Amino acid sequence: MDKTDNNVIVTEGVTKIYDENGVPVKAVNEVDLTIGYGEFTAIVGPSGSGKTTFLNIISGLDSVTSGMVWLGGKELSRMSGRELSDYRRDSIGFIFQAYNLIPVLTVEENIEYIMLLQGRPKEERRERVREILERVGLSGYADRVPPKLSGGQQQRVAVARAMVARPKLVLADEPTANLDSKTGAELLDMMRELNQSTGMTFVFSTHDQMIMQRATRLVTLKDGRIFSDETKTGG
Repeated sequence: MDKTDNNVIVTEGVTKIYDENGVPVKAVNEVDLTIGYGEFTAIVGPSGSGKTTFLNIISGLDSVTSGMVWLGGKELSRMSGRELSDYRRDSIGFIFQAYNLIPVLTVEENIEYIMLLQGRPKEERRERVREILERVGLSGYADRVPPKLSGGQQQRVAVARAMVARPKLVLADEPTANLDSKTGAELLDMMRELNQSTGMTFVFSTHDQMIMQRATRLVTLKDGRIFSDETKTGG
């Protein structure tokens, strides 16, 4: 199928139904979406619109009730649990609103952790960590531990960790929620610059206006369906 070759994410008829006290609830309802390589896309909508569920589906963290999902040309539903786990590790970088850093590990150890799981050589890990710390403006912070960093610095470490293994896709779930507006804006501008310089695809789940302003595409979900899909010209 051609479009699975040209797009990092393809969903067809994706539906997710939860059982709430015996009542079926469609959190995501027949969503068809393609996200191309290199996009800087925000999935937006009110609370309960299905955006977090949809993000979990395209990351393989949640299974679909019906429909199909391809990530980097691979159909997720065809993978075994271990195969999916390994593919997700190698293909997706995650950024969370709570940073999710390991407090007892240094900045360098947090960032290199995924590459350690991938079995990459020590020299390669060190070189990539040095390079990404420079890119996110944290050269000289490799030996610090997260509790000694500000919230903005911790989220920069989280961005570095998500990108260091060069995944196909970076998924960010409300990455600015715990930051003040100035720090959040600086972080988003840095992520946009990294997106443009590396070609890495970023997909956000958010209701933050700052992210919506910077995104080059806004996909709005309402009651589990795509309500609008707007690509900004010149964005």
